[in-house]
Amino acid sequence: MRWAAQAVDADDGALPGLDRAGLVRSVQTPEFEGITFHEVLCKSALNKTPDASRLPFRYTVNTFRGCSHACRYCFARPTHEYLDLDAGHDFDSQLVVKTNVAAVLRRELARRSWTREHVALGTNTDPYQRAEGRYRLMPGVIRTLAESGTPFSILTKGTLLRRDLPLLSLAAQQVEVRTAVSLPIVDHDLQQQIEPGTPSPKARLELVRAITGIGLSCHVMIAPVIPFLTDSSRHLDELLGSVAAAGASSVTVIPMHLRGSTRGWFLSWLSEQHPALVRRYRALYGRGAYVTPEYSRWLDARVAPLIQRYGLGGEKSEHREIPSAPDERRREPIDALGAPTLF
Repeated sequence: MRWAAQAVDADDGALPGLDRAGLVRSVQTPEFEGITFHEVLCKSALNKTPDASRLPFRYTVNTFRGCSHACRYCFARPTHEYLDLDAGHDFDSQLVVKTNVAAVLRRELARRSWTREHVALGTNTDPYQRAEGRYRLMPGVIRTLAESGTPFSILTKGTLLRRDLPLLSLAAQQVEVRTAVSLPIVDHDLQQQIEPGTPSPKARLELVRAITGIGLSCHVMIAPVIPFLTDSSRHLDELLGSVAAAGASSVTVIPMHLRGSTRGWFLSWLSEQHPALVRRYRALYGRGAYVTPEYSRWLDARVAPLIQRYGLGGEKSEHREIPSAPDERRREPIDALGAPTLF
């Protein structure tokens, strides 16, 4: 492998938590400036969600930990702390790659005890972030799920999913395949500030068109709605109108929640870029992670007529706040944080 000469010494004590993740080596490459890949051999691929999570699926697979999308609001940031990495810059730049995930998944799905329950992909970090172009983990995962008769769903911001559309089309002939694109911001400048590593809104709308163009339905996650920045009638109208024009079948709209260390990471950015909003955020969130019930009802009333106007009110559409998570969910070591994947 041509990266062999670029390996980083992982035994210097700088990243002790990675030993728990089965670290093989750490790699840097000029193609991904500022990012270190920590290649690991995972012991399991299927993650069972906590019983208290109240999510519409019980099993997930995550090919990566950490995400170069660098979304300021990402709820999964605290999972990096289990590896003795920080939930801010490290989450964006110290990426854990489960190089053997497809092989391990194949072994797990072959067990007699496996009942072919739905498996959700992209519930913790994005399976189609830029690193997937290098590691190509998803084709093996998709084939393994389809060949075992296991239905699955994919949630992504990554336009790299287009590469696998032929494979997804074939998989859909064997099992139920659901797809969803996350697109919470339609304003390009604001998107670059808050989601600096993600494809543009225009590119994601083209992804929706490409998915529906091969005959698959595509759900869109308008999540999170960021109070006082993306909750105006004008922004929501433009966003839902664009999503409908791209061919989306339904939407989920969820206000931003700020659990754990994600709260500090987002609010530090807010204080630098929009200091006038800090006091309003303190009033809206208090000491907790979720907006007030009054805000949720206000957003619901604003969004409901737009969903109806643009024909996005399919049976899978939702516009509500995600339920609060019990503290024990943060103790899950690998990928089991509850995720806003309600499709």
